[in-house]
Amino acid sequence: MKLIIQASVILLFIVSGCGNTVSSNEIIIFHAGSLSVPLRQLKDAYEKQHPGISILLEPSGSLVCARKVTELKKPCDIVASADYTVIEKLLIPGYTSWNIKFATNELVIAYNDKAKYGAEINSGNWIDILSRNDVIYGRSDPNTDPCGYRTVLLFRLAEKYYSMPGLTERLISKDQDYIRPKSVDLVALAEAHSIDYMFEYKSVAIQHGMKYIELPDEINLSDPSMEPEYKKVSVEVTGNKPGSKIRIAGDYIMYSITVLDNAPHRERALKFLQYMLSEEGMDIFRRDGQKPIVPAISDQPDKIPAILSGFIGNNPAN
Repeated sequence: MKLIIQASVILLFIVSGCGNTVSSNEIIIFHAGSLSVPLRQLKDAYEKQHPGISILLEPSGSLVCARKVTELKKPCDIVASADYTVIEKLLIPGYTSWNIKFATNELVIAYNDKAKYGAEINSGNWIDILSRNDVIYGRSDPNTDPCGYRTVLLFRLAEKYYSMPGLTERLISKDQDYIRPKSVDLVALAEAHSIDYMFEYKSVAIQHGMKYIELPDEINLSDPSMEPEYKKVSVEVTGNKPGSKIRIAGDYIMYSITVLDNAPHRERALKFLQYMLSEEGMDIFRRDGQKPIVPAISDQPDKIPAILSGFIGNNPAN
């Protein structure tokens, strides 16, 4: 009888443990820091519509998001990147077989009311003002965050566009103490008046109520028609293995998202992604100052799960 009781307790423990794993209502999302605001709003709306579902959001630079999967082997369902090439280069193949480009953005120079020369700066004199010794600007780390390497690409494009040899190195070498792991980390520095300006996504500036100046399409990485020119510059960043490097060419900004092949809550993650790509979900991005790609596009249309295939087209308009 004692053995029967012990066996029953063990069986109950095993069944309970399996039940907890199967019935877990989590969805784990590793995402770019610049997606924090819209994803938090999507999370709140989705959880309200689906009581019991718990969406866990973990922001970091997009390159770090990928490394959490490839190097740290952390459990994750969805990876949402500020640059589609991060998923293409670091997660396909091996971790996922498809990638959906769903939104665009542009680089701006953001600032607040107390920024030095804030009443003076514009799209024509920004290089002069940022070069001044009494002005401090921040940017994110190119090795962890797409906004960081896109800022360097912007510098290279500006050097060509304004015919100013040496501009890139001059801008890179200035204010290196104010480089942060992801672009949204710069917002706190600006709010504390530790920096005057920052290179940021337009959507983040809008979401945080900051002033910003728009830069020419030739350098702000927002215009698909300028893609051939953007691709003439590149930057080398840390790869997904210690000591490795990958080269990133300039490109029209496109955010992308995928569900991993070994996602612990794969079906649930696909249903959330279905909601995000719906008109209701895309409206959240619009309200947050980020332009959605409708219909979304993918370089692997035949690999897209059936539940999402209706959102995929060939035209990155709207």
